[in-house]
Amino acid sequence: MDVVIAGGHGQIALRLSRLLAARGDRVRGLIRNPDHADDLREAGAEPVVLDLESATVDEVAGALAGADAVVFAAGAGPGSGAARKDTVDRAASVLAADAAERAGVRDFLQISAMGAGERTDPSRGEVWAAYVKAKGEAEDDLRARDALDWLVLRPGRLTDDPGTGLVRLEEPPIGHDAVTRDDVAAVLVALLDEPRVRRRTLDLLNGGTPVADAVADLCGTA
Repeated sequence: MDVVIAGGHGQIALRLSRLLAARGDRVRGLIRNPDHADDLREAGAEPVVLDLESATVDEVAGALAGADAVVFAAGAGPGSGAARKDTVDRAASVLAADAAERAGVRDFLQISAMGAGERTDPSRGEVWAAYVKAKGEAEDDLRARDALDWLVLRPGRLTDDPGTGLVRLEEPPIGHDAVTRDDVAAVLVALLDEPRVRRRTLDLLNGGTPVADAVADLCGTA
């Protein structure tokens, strides 16, 4: 499999790169900062320096050429303001989806967030509201596309604990709890391998079901 990860230096993205590369898949990671290239190489991915906030759709499509799937794992990250929540979490996702269509890459998996698009508690501030709004609009953009076999994955509160291999993977809402980044990456690998699980929005938490079984269970509930 040939997979391109947008936001290739993210913590989930690097874990996903290691898993895919370890089994012999080709992984390309789109990064804005060239200083991050060695981290991608160490994870087994090929770094592609491309700023999704300034690139054109043709430039991104060129970077996706030949891929079997795109995983959108980019985000403005902590410490960024409301404006970058829109330019990265929404606009860059739209750009990547446009580019995937142009490059003929149908498989598009997006890492989103629980509660995307919902109204937020004003006490959490304008940046959080902008983040939830941006993620929701990025999801809505994907749902309107007939040319992509999209999937939205909404992890719960992310932790750096070692992966358990046990998850709860269902359509929302399933409540709020934690999930390890290791387990998110493992679920993404399993979802990449199961094309029958597409055009769905899925919440993800740690739970009691082995990853492979959790994904297999979805094949009978579409």
